[in-house]
Amino acid sequence: MARAKKRTLGEFEHQVLLCILRHGSESYSMEIVLELESRTGKEVATAAVFVALQRLTEKGFLRDRIAEPGKEGGHARRYFRLTPPALEALAESRRQYLNLWDGVESQLEQALEGTRS
Repeated sequence: MARAKKRTLGEFEHQVLLCILRHGSESYSMEIVLELESRTGKEVATAAVFVALQRLTEKGFLRDRIAEPGKEGGHARRYFRLTPPALEALAESRRQYLNLWDGVESQLEQALEGTRS
């Protein structure tokens, strides 16, 4: 029996997909790196984003296209866009996290208050 492709999202993969979603129809790697750094406040290794993009493409969560350099020169860019399975995975992940967080905000605040005393 053929083994099904893994369709779950790791935390970093989740973040990468959210950055692409935030940019609209498609993004290229440096846009994703800058968005991740801006949103998380952490330095992000470009290579880590490349690996995640490759993994997400293999899982069927992304489609890509190469855009040749324009008149101004530069180099070709690889743009990524979300597929319907990626959108479904993000929606399901959001639902699961919201369900997990439901009713525990006050408990977290109380626990944090206890550590500040």
